Amino acid sequence: MKLLNYTTSFFALILLVIIPVWAALFYYNMLDEIYDSMDDGLDNQKLLVLQKARTDSTVFRHTAFEQGDDYTVREIPALVAGPSRDMYVDTLMYMKNEDEFEPVRMLKTVFVHNNRYYELKVITSMVEEDDLVNQLLYSLLWLYLGLVATILVLNNVLLRKIWKPFYRLLRKLKGFRLEAPQPVGDIDTRIDEFRLLNDTVQKLLKGNIAAYNSQKQFIENAAHELQTPLAICLNKLELFVERHELSDEQLGQLASVMNGLERASRLNQSLLLLSRIENQQFGQGEVVDINAGARQVLADFSEQAAYKGVTLSLKEEGACAVTMHPDLAGVLLTNLVKNAIVHNVPGGRVEVVLHTGSLEVHNTGSPTSLDRNRIFDRFYKAQSSSSTGLGLAIVKAIADLYGFGVSYAYRQEHVMAVSFGRHE
Repeated sequence: MKLLNYTTSFFALILLVIIPVWAALFYYNMLDEIYDSMDDGLDNQKLLVLQKARTDSTVFRHTAFEQGDDYTVREIPALVAGPSRDMYVDTLMYMKNEDEFEPVRMLKTVFVHNNRYYELKVITSMVEEDDLVNQLLYSLLWLYLGLVATILVLNNVLLRKIWKPFYRLLRKLKGFRLEAPQPVGDIDTRIDEFRLLNDTVQKLLKGNIAAYNSQKQFIENAAHELQTPLAICLNKLELFVERHELSDEQLGQLASVMNGLERASRLNQSLLLLSRIENQQFGQGEVVDINAGARQVLADFSEQAAYKGVTLSLKEEGACAVTMHPDLAGVLLTNLVKNAIVHNVPGGRVEVVLHTGSLEVHNTGSPTSLDRNRIFDRFYKAQSSSSTGLGLAIVKAIADLYGFGVSYAYRQEHVMAVSFGRHE
């Protein structure tokens, strides 16, 4: 969800809580004011009737609410009269114009005239609470919708303009690549926080670019400087073996040393390749025919497989083409097939199955499942101590680079699967 939409939903939720609370307080305050106003009016009417009763005896003839009278006067015994006090009550009264009972506010009081006690009732029409509640609800609904609409307009017009420099900076950062850095540039804004963010990002990117270039140069130099003496040592040992008569024990010791040097050379090359992949030092990709690549890799390993007694086969159930760097496609296929051969058993088999958008490498081997949580870790060697333990780690690094899915399963045989769809 975008920031502006999130803010809008947040405000809408807050208003949905605040408005009903505000409405309840407003409703009860309004009712209190209405009742107070009506009671003041009734009290004024009472005073007018009492004033008129002193001079006009017709007042005492209003014994019922008829012909539009809004008061009644009824004589009562002294014992019933009790102390004189005003009492306000809500009641219903039949209204001819409405042809139904309507709510009214009534004032009851007692007064004395010529030593005789009278009960006075004064009424006034009042607002129907049901109608008031309905009107208030409709008004609040329209108010809520109006406020939400106003927030939406404000977000999409004013706030979107304010946040434009921020989104421009995000687009530049999204397209930024360490292997091909492009200057982000300054953003034109008067907002201090956005300027500070832009300056901080610029400093961070400069630091990362410098560290990336330094690391890249160090890895290349270290690999080159390490590879050269290893190759020299191997060549000298080979010449020494060819030129001198050595005993079987000496030959065995030299063979062990040469195997160690060859393994160190392979390890150096694998680590260099892994670092280049993780640092995205390979160029733009192109469409690679995985079917043709698999056929070539199987042909390249045919002699090694035959020497170990492993049968190679290819099953093409669909055409598989992937956009990636061709060298990395070759490394991916080579490491998968080589891993399947190295960790196989004499008389075993390796089968590469190609589907549209995926491939699987099946191989016989140990009759137990490997640790699927560690199999793609660096230097994980479950079966062979002669391998570098980086083959599948390189496969995983290539898959992560392009967003491919890579997995391992054991179904009476070991299965390495690569899905060439995007896996975020």
